[in-house]
Amino acid sequence: MPIGNGDIGMNAWVEDNGDLLLLISKTDAWDENGRIIKVGRVRITLSPSPFAKGQPFRQELKLRDGMIEITGGAPGAATVAKVWVDANRPVIRVECDGPQPFEVTAKAEVWRTEKRPFGAHEWDSCWHMKGVDEANRPKEIQCYLTPDTVVAGGERVVWYHRNEYSVWPIGMKLQGLESVMAKLKDPLLNRTFGAALCGKGFVKSDGNTLKSGKPAKSHCVSIYPLTGQTPTPQAWLDQLDKTIRAADAVALAKSRAEHQQWWRDFWNRSWIRISGGGEAATVTRGYTLQRWISACAGRGALAIKFNGSIFTVEDRNGDNVTSDPDWRAWGGDYWYQNTRLPYWPMLASGDYDLMRPLFNMYCNTLELAKARNRLWFNCEGAYATETMSFWGLMSNGDYGWNRSGKQPSDMVNSYIRWIWSSGLDLSMMMLDYYEHTQDQQFLKQQLLPWTDAMVLHFDTRFKRDAAGKLVISPAQAIETYQGGVTNPTTDIAALRVVLGRLVALPPDITDAAARQRWVRFQKEIPEIPMSVRDGKKYVLPAEKFGGRSNCENPELYTVFPFRIYGVGKPDLEVGRNTFAARVEKAFHGWQQSAIQAAMLGLTDEARRMLVQNASSKHGGSRFPAFWGPNYDWVPDQCHGGNILNTTQTMLLQCEGKKMLLFPAWPKEWNVSFKLHAPSNTTVEGELRDGKVTALSVTPQSRTADVVNMLEK
Repeated sequence: MPIGNGDIGMNAWVEDNGDLLLLISKTDAWDENGRIIKVGRVRITLSPSPFAKGQPFRQELKLRDGMIEITGGAPGAATVAKVWVDANRPVIRVECDGPQPFEVTAKAEVWRTEKRPFGAHEWDSCWHMKGVDEANRPKEIQCYLTPDTVVAGGERVVWYHRNEYSVWPIGMKLQGLESVMAKLKDPLLNRTFGAALCGKGFVKSDGNTLKSGKPAKSHCVSIYPLTGQTPTPQAWLDQLDKTIRAADAVALAKSRAEHQQWWRDFWNRSWIRISGGGEAATVTRGYTLQRWISACAGRGALAIKFNGSIFTVEDRNGDNVTSDPDWRAWGGDYWYQNTRLPYWPMLASGDYDLMRPLFNMYCNTLELAKARNRLWFNCEGAYATETMSFWGLMSNGDYGWNRSGKQPSDMVNSYIRWIWSSGLDLSMMMLDYYEHTQDQQFLKQQLLPWTDAMVLHFDTRFKRDAAGKLVISPAQAIETYQGGVTNPTTDIAALRVVLGRLVALPPDITDAAARQRWVRFQKEIPEIPMSVRDGKKYVLPAEKFGGRSNCENPELYTVFPFRIYGVGKPDLEVGRNTFAARVEKAFHGWQQSAIQAAMLGLTDEARRMLVQNASSKHGGSRFPAFWGPNYDWVPDQCHGGNILNTTQTMLLQCEGKKMLLFPAWPKEWNVSFKLHAPSNTTVEGELRDGKVTALSVTPQSRTADVVNMLEK
C-alpha cells in the first residue's frame, strides 16, 4: 500500500513471517547521478507476532484518516498497528497496541553498502547520463553507486546518503553552458538525505536496530526522514536534531488529530462517487485511489515523477528480483508530455496546493533556459526542453555525447529535439490555475514571466513568410512527426490560444510593452492547418509533415490540451471528424484519446475507454491503483492522471464563465460530486436516474452560469 504526506512516501506491506516492511521515499532524495532513489527501508517485528501467516489478518487503507490499519489475531484479542505519515510534520509514526504485552524490534535495512560502478541495469535507470547516444559516452565518464553511512553511537538509529560528487558540471559543460555555471548552484553536490529511527523506551541493540526496553501493551516507532544540501555531514545531523525536536514538540494525540483533520479536509474539498453497476464502482475506486496517490506525493520540493512517483519497488522478472529498490524505467528526468497528466485534473478537484511544486520546479529553471536560448539560438525568451532534469538540462545522451562537427544547438535525439510547445502547454495550465484561484501574486511572479519567455522564444527565433506569418522550422509535431515539419499544429494551437488569453487579461495587471508585443504577434500566427476530405473538414498535424515515427495524434491537441474544439464551441464537427480519423487508437498510459472523447461529447467512447483504463492495474501489484507499466513504469502516473481527467471532463467542462454539466455522462450512471471551477467556484450535486436531485453552486451568483447538458 502507498502512503505519504505529499513529500515523504512509503510502500507498506506485511510479509508471511509477520514483519511489517516500510520502503521509505522522498520527493527530493536525488543522488549524485541525477536519480531519485529511496531513503531506506525499515523492518518492524512484533514478538510474539500477531501478523504471521495463518492467523486472522486485515490490512486496511483508511483514506479519511490518512493511515494504514493492520489488525492481527482473534476478534476481541487483536493487535492493531496504525501506520501514518504526518500530513503536517516530517515524521512517520507506527503505533502498535495489543491486549497483552509484546516486544517490538525496528531495524533500518541498508542495501547501498559499497562504492561500485553502475551495472548495465543501473544505467537503464539513469536516463540523464544515458539517453539515446549512450554508445558515444566517453569511457572516463562513469556513474557510481555510493554507500550510505550508518551513524555510530547515540540513542537513535541514523543513516544517510551524501552526494560527494555530482554529474551537474558534466552536463553544463557538455551542453555549452559552462559560461553560466558561476551564476547557478550545483543542485546535487552535498545533497544529503536519510532518516532517524526512534522510539520512546527503545534501546539500541546495534548500529541498525532498536528494541523495546521491555514488553508493553503499547509501542510507538517514529521515523524522521530529512533532505538537506549542507556543507558537512555534521550540519545535516544538526538539522536532523532540530527537525526531530520540532516534530515532537506537539503531543502525539494532537498531531494525530491534526493529521486526520488534514485528510478529512482533503476529501471534503472534492469527490466523485459513481453508482450504477460494477463498471461505475471500478471507476470510483480508481478515481479515488489515484487522487490518494497524487496527494501522497504532490506536496514536496519537486514535481511528481510520471514513471512511478515515489512508490516504485524492485524490478522483477517473475519471482526473481533483478534490481535494488532504486531502479525505475526512464530514470530521473522529466518528460513534460508525461509529467503534466497528473496535474491537469488537480484544477477540477481543487488540489491547487499540489500544483505548486510543478510550477515552482519549471519556473526555477527559467534563468538557465534563457541563457540556453541566447547561447544556442541567439534569440530571446526561453523554451522548456521536452525531456529535462529537475534543474533544467536536457539528458546528456539526448543532447549528444559526441559533439564533433555539431553546433551547441544540435541535439541528437530526433524524438524530442525540436519540440518547442512544452512550455506553452504549461502556460495553458498556469492560465487555468490563475482563472481558478485569482492568485495575483502567482500571476505576477510565475505565470507572466514564464509565459512571456515562452512566447518570446517563438517571436524572436523564427522567420516570417511573405505574408508576415510565422514559419516554425525546424520543428516537429510532438514525437510522432519528426522530419520535414513546418508549423506543427501543436505549436500553432498553443500560440493562438495562449496569446489570446494573455491579451484578454486586464491591462492594469500586465506590462504595457509586453502587451503590445502580444497583440502584434497574435496577428502573425498562422491558421490551424486543415484538410477537406469527402466534404468533411479535418485538422492536420502540421502545415507540412512527413511520415510517422511514434504513436501520438498531434492534431488532436486542438481538443486537449488547447481546447479549440469541444462541446459548446464552434465547429464541434471539425473536432469530431479529426477524432474519428485519428491514426493512433490507443488510450492507455499517456495517450489522451479518452480525455479528447469526453471533450468532444462522445459519451460512449469516453465511457468505454475510462472503464478499461480504470480496470487495467499492474498484474504484479496488489494495490488496485498501481497502473502500468504501459509506456513508462509502475505505478504509471500518466495513466492515473488520465483516469482522473477523463472522469472529471465527462462530468464538468468549463470555458470562460460557462460550466457545462454532464457533457459526456452516461445516463445509466448515478453520481454524487463536488468539483471546482474558475473564479473560486465549487459545483456540488447529485444525479439520480438521469435527473439532477441536488445542485449547489458557491458562490451562488455563479448558478446562472451552469448549463445542464442532459437537458439540451
